[in-house]
Amino acid sequence: MSVVQSLRVSFEVFSPEICLLLYLLSVGQEVQRASVISNLPSLVRQNPAETFRRVVPKVREVLNGAGAEIQLAAAGSFLTILQDDIILIHTHTYSILKTVLLHLNHRDTVVSNAWLETLLSAINALPKETIKQEVLNPLLYQSQLSHSLQARLASCRILGKVACKFDSQIVKKELLPLVRSLCQDVEFEVRSCMCRQLESIARATGVDDTRTELLPELVELADDEESSVRLAAFDTIINLMEMMDGDDRLHVVVPLVMSVCEVSSQADEALLASLSFQFGKLCSGLAGSLSDEQKSRLLQKFKVLCVSGLQTEGNQTDGTESALIRCNCCYNLPAMVVFSESTHFLAEIYPSFSSLCCDPEVSVRRSAAASFHQVVKLLGSNVHLVHKEFLALLQDDALEVLDALMNHLEDTLEAVLSRGENLTLDNKFPELLSALLLAEQKVGCSLRWRLHEKLLQRYSCLARLLPGELLHQSFSPRIFIILTTNKVLPVQKEAARTFCTFLRYNRKQEQRQEMMERLIQDLAQGRSYWNRLRFLDVCETATEVFSRKYFNKHFLIPALELVHDPVANVRYKLCQLLPRLRSSLRLPADKQLLQQLDFCVQKLLCREKDKDVVATIRKFHKRQERDLLDQKKEKEETLLLEMLERQQTEGKLNSEKHTERKRRDSKTSLSATKSMSVSSSGATLSSSGKEMRKAKLSRSRSLSSQPTTSKSTNSDRPLKLKELSGTSGPGKSSMISSKDDSLRTAHFTMATQSTPSMPVLIRSNTTSLLDRASTLDHRSSTMEHKTSTLDQRDHRTITLDHRTSNMDHRNNMMEQRTGTMDHRTSTLDHRTSTLDQRDHRTSTLDQRDLRTSTLDQRDLRTNTLDHRDHRTSTLDQRDHRTSTLDQRSKTMDRGCGVKDNPSRKLSINRKSNSFSVQSGRD
Repeated sequence: MSVVQSLRVSFEVFSPEICLLLYLLSVGQEVQRASVISNLPSLVRQNPAETFRRVVPKVREVLNGAGAEIQLAAAGSFLTILQDDIILIHTHTYSILKTVLLHLNHRDTVVSNAWLETLLSAINALPKETIKQEVLNPLLYQSQLSHSLQARLASCRILGKVACKFDSQIVKKELLPLVRSLCQDVEFEVRSCMCRQLESIARATGVDDTRTELLPELVELADDEESSVRLAAFDTIINLMEMMDGDDRLHVVVPLVMSVCEVSSQADEALLASLSFQFGKLCSGLAGSLSDEQKSRLLQKFKVLCVSGLQTEGNQTDGTESALIRCNCCYNLPAMVVFSESTHFLAEIYPSFSSLCCDPEVSVRRSAAASFHQVVKLLGSNVHLVHKEFLALLQDDALEVLDALMNHLEDTLEAVLSRGENLTLDNKFPELLSALLLAEQKVGCSLRWRLHEKLLQRYSCLARLLPGELLHQSFSPRIFIILTTNKVLPVQKEAARTFCTFLRYNRKQEQRQEMMERLIQDLAQGRSYWNRLRFLDVCETATEVFSRKYFNKHFLIPALELVHDPVANVRYKLCQLLPRLRSSLRLPADKQLLQQLDFCVQKLLCREKDKDVVATIRKFHKRQERDLLDQKKEKEETLLLEMLERQQTEGKLNSEKHTERKRRDSKTSLSATKSMSVSSSGATLSSSGKEMRKAKLSRSRSLSSQPTTSKSTNSDRPLKLKELSGTSGPGKSSMISSKDDSLRTAHFTMATQSTPSMPVLIRSNTTSLLDRASTLDHRSSTMEHKTSTLDQRDHRTITLDHRTSNMDHRNNMMEQRTGTMDHRTSTLDHRTSTLDQRDHRTSTLDQRDLRTSTLDQRDLRTNTLDHRDHRTSTLDQRDHRTSTLDQRSKTMDRGCGVKDNPSRKLSINRKSNSFSVQSGRD
């Protein structure tokens, strides 16, 4: 299939963008191909699946035989894809790995190194099995001496990267033999590269294997004939010093360091540069393993390094390398202060420190300024010893030095001004203040406004460290001059912040009042609109520095007065600041200020003509209206919720009252029925009990005496039955209750009369009757006890009814009180709404007063114009009269027709004068 046919198929299946890229990779020029490959990461982010399915194989085809430009573009694109974690599937990483390994041994060194970086980045995303199969097996083959130097160098770097992916056993078994062979390579580049990778391999193997396997190799490499190898071994040993015990440090590291210290500066400057960079770390790590003599030797070596490269006896070495050594000494100054102890600072470290602060190289002085704050903190109470050097760095001509000193100026000033000796500090105060002011002036005269901004920001800490009187006399005027004269907006804003900070921490009320008056007179009421804009910037900063109360008292009114400013930019800036001014107000304390602010807003809405100002103020007004509407909605929602809660509570109370009434009514009916039943049952029981007792007594008497006969009893029986049957009315129940006993007594008496020969049976019947009588007595006593219990229950029921009535009375009282409270709440709501209406009417009346004043001014102007019109009409009348007189005089002249004699002229003149006088009077 041809290229065109394959592209047609691609256009039918895939997106147009991918099809276009495939077309450019197939038939495009080299520049187009390189561009497509460079944009590969963005394509992977958009559509990773289709990109790795269609585009990456095409890129792999293009790379075969491609030039260096396309190779570098592909290596960079794959590196970006791997570093940014764009892909999450190992199959995609594996496809990239195959491409990287294919082009790793490119003949161009630059291209090969680019692919090597991509491979090292791919190792982090690959699993162990893939690394072992695809990377380690070729690595064993490429590390042989038969391969090129470039391949062996790549093997060293890959070994250092792969070691962290496996455990110590695999590293010891499979990687360490390869490491030893590369450490003994014939090329010093390979030995140096492998030596620098031993740190990562040592951390992968562990402490024990490092001591037995790798440390001897490092010691041997430290004595190598090539300086680069020795330097690599020295750096690796120092970096692994934390993994060594005391014996290894004493027998390996200390002799190595001493031997390096004895090397002259001209013999191996690279090694000395590394030593100067690692000197502080060495001294800190070996402090417990060194003798006093060795410590003094290290301090002496540090002093030599601090003046390395400077002119000695008219000779000077390479300036770049020696300047680097001295910069490294500045970097290690804090560690050396700790190593020599602050008590011995003046004798051991101070000369070197002073020489570094006054070094002829700007880079060295900049490094000394960068570490100055750490040295000052470590000195503690001896900080006055470096006061001279601090002043020298502040007065340095190079702005780079001042920039490095400004990064931690607050810490430095805090240490200098709070820990120094009071007497010496009082004497050195003027020098320090003048040095700070000169530094600011020097930076202000330059074009580095960012450094000026940083310096002003650092100077704000002086408000906490210096007395307010001193700040008011020296720093506040200078900061105010910067605020009013500097043309860089960030510098002005930072000056405003510093000035507000000085104003806040000033404790004297007179000085604070003076500073505020100066702000208002020179800025808020200044002639230049630029100063008025700066005042609004100060207000913006003051909202962050001061409290709301102080800001509203001193800044808000002067800011609102700028609503009358003739310059539109000032009004526009004020409109931008209005939301922040509004947020500083708190009701009801600031109600008057809020009214003034609303009045300013209304004035701008009515009179403003600038379109930008109008747009800004309308935006603020709409926002304010939305806030008011939101507050109104919130009030309505709360009122609705309260009404719902009231309705719910009222419904619950009504339901509880209804249920309580039902329960009370049912209790009263039950108690009434119980009392009636108990009373009737008690009466019947009491009467029956009495009659039963009487019957028992009669039976016992009859049994004991037996005076009567059976005939008499039989003759009496029907009468008794008739009487019992014929009785009715209220005595019926008592008769019925004694019916059985009377019958039984008659039966027994008849039996005794008819059968006198059966005494045993009579006795047995008598005993049974007696037993029954005792049972009846027991039952009667039980009934009496139950009756008393029922009486007690009735008493309890009556007590409960009384309590229930009391509770009802209390509930009624509570309902009355709740109704009273509801009435009061509604009254308060009505009063609140009335007050709101009054406020609205007051605002309406204020607007009407404003309109009335405007109309009065217009009436005044109209009256003035009427007066002027009246005067004009009077003058017109005078002119008319004058013209009439002129016409009369001409007529009189024509009527005479002769020459005027002197008398006529005189009369005419008199008449004209009289007319003129009369007209003047009129």
